[in-house]
Amino acid sequence: MSSCPWTGKKEEGKESACEECISGTIHAGLPQGTIEPLHGLDTYIIGNRTNPRAIIVIYSDVFSHTLPNNKLIADAYAKSGEYLVYMPDFFEGDPVKLSLADVLIPTDAANQSALSKYGGLLANMPSYLMWVGRHGKDKTHNACVQWLRKLRQSEEAQGKKMGMVGMCWGGRFVLRAGRTCESIQGADGKTVPLIDAGVALHPSNVVLPEDVEGLAVPVSIGWGEVDIVTPFKQKGQIEEIVKKRKEAGEPVPEVEHRVYTPGRHGFSVRGNPEDPAERKALEDSVTQVFEWFEKRL
Repeated sequence: MSSCPWTGKKEEGKESACEECISGTIHAGLPQGTIEPLHGLDTYIIGNRTNPRAIIVIYSDVFSHTLPNNKLIADAYAKSGEYLVYMPDFFEGDPVKLSLADVLIPTDAANQSALSKYGGLLANMPSYLMWVGRHGKDKTHNACVQWLRKLRQSEEAQGKKMGMVGMCWGGRFVLRAGRTCESIQGADGKTVPLIDAGVALHPSNVVLPEDVEGLAVPVSIGWGEVDIVTPFKQKGQIEEIVKKRKEAGEPVPEVEHRVYTPGRHGFSVRGNPEDPAERKALEDSVTQVFEWFEKRL
């Protein structure tokens, strides 16, 4: 097994597969899962524990278990009864404070005043920068892949396909987990990837080409047209990387791109359900996950 490169740098009409699973607003309601210790991390668990067709792992945004929307999204994935859903707290009890969520990705951005936005940024930025210092580079990457290795080799995962969904901060690590260099030896002695398929929604901090070099599993990526955090130009850059790999004769998995309009950052987690376009993005991003895993898991 080769060693994956890591720099930690920053760089700039189909019918739903499970319409009943996404009916209603994902912001509404009380989470139905439980938080339990699993492979060393507190993990939100919901879904079919007896005979799931596959396992879905969620790498959430920086707000982790403290943001109810993240749990409600996990509940939506589990509602069909086909999947067992795990959302580990990869931040190990130290997520970003929710006060910053209301500043950076408010549910109703149209009614956010400039004073509220920039005053909130000024007040929260020092603590956020300290948080990034605690969770950047190797620590963040290792927390993810080490947990995935334990899950992949565990009894509950034997014989099961594994999909991974990442939003915002977590999106980058879907791409990294799907690379050949992260493969491990399975129970039967064969080399297997950490995951079998992935979905990355408005992935932040993606470094190219590093994060997609050697990608070995099919991935679906959701982009927002007006996303000020995840550069939309990266869609074209990834398409060019995939094209060059194909031209070189390399085996390349399918990489799908879906574009959301307006698609401001956090559209899959913190969209405004009262706004028709943002509500559509919220629900369509859940549909994207169902449709991709229906084909791949």
